[in-house]
Amino acid sequence: MKISCIGGGAWGTTLAQVLSDNHHEVLIRDINPVFVEKINMTHTHPFFDTTIPSDIHATLSLEEAIEFADVLILGVPTVVMRSVLKEINPFLHSKKLFINVSKGIEPETSYCVSQIVEEEISSQYLKGYVNLSGPSHAEELILRKLTSLVAASRNPLDAIFVQNLFSNDRYLRVYTSSDVIGVETAGAIKNAIAIVSGVASGMGLGENARAFLISRGVREIVMIVTSLGGKAETAYGLAGIGDLIVTASSKNSRNFQCGYKIGQGMSVEAAILSIKQTVEGIKTIKAAYQIGKKFNLELPIIQVAYEVVCGNKSSKDALSELLGRSLKEERIIVN
Repeated sequence: MKISCIGGGAWGTTLAQVLSDNHHEVLIRDINPVFVEKINMTHTHPFFDTTIPSDIHATLSLEEAIEFADVLILGVPTVVMRSVLKEINPFLHSKKLFINVSKGIEPETSYCVSQIVEEEISSQYLKGYVNLSGPSHAEELILRKLTSLVAASRNPLDAIFVQNLFSNDRYLRVYTSSDVIGVETAGAIKNAIAIVSGVASGMGLGENARAFLISRGVREIVMIVTSLGGKAETAYGLAGIGDLIVTASSKNSRNFQCGYKIGQGMSVEAAILSIKQTVEGIKTIKAAYQIGKKFNLELPIIQVAYEVVCGNKSSKDALSELLGRSLKEERIIVN
């Protein structure tokens, strides 16, 4: 099958290798000519010192990528997703299945990518939508290390199609879900919690503190997921806790690393610039804060994270604010 990946960064090119391993034809479209040349001429990953299959090709032409396939993978950062979809729509002349693999929420609208796609892609050309998410560092999957993901779609046949598209019996297992909003939201908000976990580690607070923030962070993920119409159990699965585990404590996590540098005293702007890839968590903190205000949610971790990212509050003062809250009973949200 022919598949185009819109976005040839760390994750997009890694997924292209998975599809190539599964005997599909893949064309990557990226706006960076250096990335395109590396893929076409030296057959190397744009970010990692890794050889990729020579049958993976890349192009600078969006029109060429859209004409190449009826399945389009959206591998661009959420912050530019709407503008990219606006570029895609005029080139559509037949129905396409869209597979989103980015993890973020649009700050201005609090929309997940599925909602942005519905607004920007003409309905007569939208064959279906699937969100592919879960605990997955590109640095490991590119080496074909065991990974598991979840494909979410309101159409179960589309979810199963994507499940079969990516799954293999060597290193990748994909589950299905009908909870699109839940999977998208959990996958996005965990990036915000990963930033906070990184800040705590950068401050030298230790593993006890990280366990505290991750555990209580799960509660806030569940609250946001359910407020937006997702299911609580989704937040406890691969897209929620599963993804949070690998993102909130790993050197391979760009969000954790960004938070770590902030915790060490680097400014938010400098920390973002120091990371070579997109840091979705910073924008997601802003979006999560707005969602909390809209639904009147108690989100103390998101609240202090927002004050650090947007209000110039020091990490030390934010920690004091978090710990100074009134003592209470621990309550676990189960439904």
